[in-house]
Amino acid sequence: MEIRSPGSRQPAVDPARLPLQNLYHWEHEAAGRVFMTQPFAGGRTRDYTWRQTADEARRMAAHLAAQDWPPGSRIGILGKNSAGWIMADLAIWMAGHVSVPLYPMQAADNIRQIAVHSGMVACFIGKLDAVDLLAGLTPGIVRLALPLAPASVEAAAPRWDDIVAATLPVAGSPLRAGADLCSIIYTSGTTGQAKGVMHSFDSLTSGWLTVRRQLGISPTDRTFSYLPLAHIMERSALELGSLDGGCHLYFAESLDSFMADLQRARPTLFISVPRLLLKFQQGVLAKLPAPRLDRLLTIPVLGHFVRRKIQKGLGLDAARLCGCGSAPLSADLLRWYDRLGIRFVEGYGMTELASASHMTEVGPDSWGTVGRPGDGVDHRIDPQTGEVQVLSAGAALGYYLAPELTAELFTEDGWLRTGDKGEIDAAGRLRLIGRIKDNFKSSKGKYVAPAPIEHKLIQNPSLDACLVIGAGLNQPVGVVVLNEAAIARLPAARAEIEADLANHLQAVNATLDPHERLDYLVISTRAWTPENGMLTPTLKARRASIEKHFSAHIETWGKRNAPVVWEE
Repeated sequence: MEIRSPGSRQPAVDPARLPLQNLYHWEHEAAGRVFMTQPFAGGRTRDYTWRQTADEARRMAAHLAAQDWPPGSRIGILGKNSAGWIMADLAIWMAGHVSVPLYPMQAADNIRQIAVHSGMVACFIGKLDAVDLLAGLTPGIVRLALPLAPASVEAAAPRWDDIVAATLPVAGSPLRAGADLCSIIYTSGTTGQAKGVMHSFDSLTSGWLTVRRQLGISPTDRTFSYLPLAHIMERSALELGSLDGGCHLYFAESLDSFMADLQRARPTLFISVPRLLLKFQQGVLAKLPAPRLDRLLTIPVLGHFVRRKIQKGLGLDAARLCGCGSAPLSADLLRWYDRLGIRFVEGYGMTELASASHMTEVGPDSWGTVGRPGDGVDHRIDPQTGEVQVLSAGAALGYYLAPELTAELFTEDGWLRTGDKGEIDAAGRLRLIGRIKDNFKSSKGKYVAPAPIEHKLIQNPSLDACLVIGAGLNQPVGVVVLNEAAIARLPAARAEIEADLANHLQAVNATLDPHERLDYLVISTRAWTPENGMLTPTLKARRASIEKHFSAHIETWGKRNAPVVWEE
């Protein structure tokens, strides 16, 4: 298998910074210190020290090596975030194989496509909400049950704890070369079949090192892992970041216990996504309406007390820094958190760049941008298309078994094509305009970029999600989904919500050019989720699926000549 790309010509990473070397360093320097805290139902927890983590990974690596699979065999990890997930990844690497993370909320068909395409020989199975997706693992794939795996899996597959107890650890401290293939990370597939992004140990580590200096992670930090580890942002910032910085990594037990788990961890470094931060804000405002909160924050002593109480309620009272990625944060949301004393930086990147290539600085100067390039990263804008292009040591080796797609990923001079449209300001900060492929042309022949409009639209406190559609229409149309708090007020508050959203539409349209103005809003009470196909596993909108769902009714709704219509 040939894995060459322009990105692979970047300088190699210091071997001491690679993940296995980091593990052995902390095993030696801080053997008895807790590395991971795993919660269980009922409030029970288990701590894993650095010594225990390395020992269990070595024992599992010995078991994997005994199977006589060829070096570089692909082994999946399917399950929610856990200490077992991290140890499985380490064991796969120690044994000389390649890890293939799988999202624990995708359909069985998607898992089958990835399992077959990658040539997966085995799969670790961890905590799952439903076992029907396991149908995607073909019969020839060896199943291994991680701690917290469903009972049906534990009954039918070798259990992690049993293997560890019965297996002697692999000798010494196995190392992998930086140029070795480390992981194949399948994109979440917003527009079609997922692609297998290949990363070496060098490129995956480089993705983390681009932002390490800005995040400043250290052994005194506490982090909280709850976003899917199959996604590059969590994998880089939480797994690689914790291994590199030697910090204490906590996990969430379930959605019901999420806030209790977060409050137990009291992370000093917290990573999130805009969707969750918006929900946090809505939860606070449901208890303390905006006018009253604004008034309280202006009172010196009382304002400080209110800030600390909200920070503690969110589990962020010890957070020295919060990060956000996956999608841009609005300036209004950043300003709201800033007033509460919660400082955010935003990262911009993609799976093909091994996570973040850019990061903002704390403070309003960066709001509305994704910041400057990280360490060892350069950026430019294609003068013809406006596309953001990046040169980074974190660039992927290419797409697995797809040389034609790999060729399309890079320019002739070795820069990675992001597919995003943007502009660089005088201070060198990158401002995103939207995905080039998402921009559409109206029937008037005018191009519309939906992302900036959506960022304005989602600011209404009654909304959970939104999307702007309009290819071939005279004017774009906004589709909005009510949040739980707004839905709970129905049907009594239907007229009130209608009027509020009509006013919101008018305010948003006043900021847009004539060809961008929304003709009307469609209100839906049906949540968009990965399960119903409206969101990717990383909670990004599947634009094509949503447009297909609503497009059949656009003409009928438009004939009502109303600013707001309901999806009945």
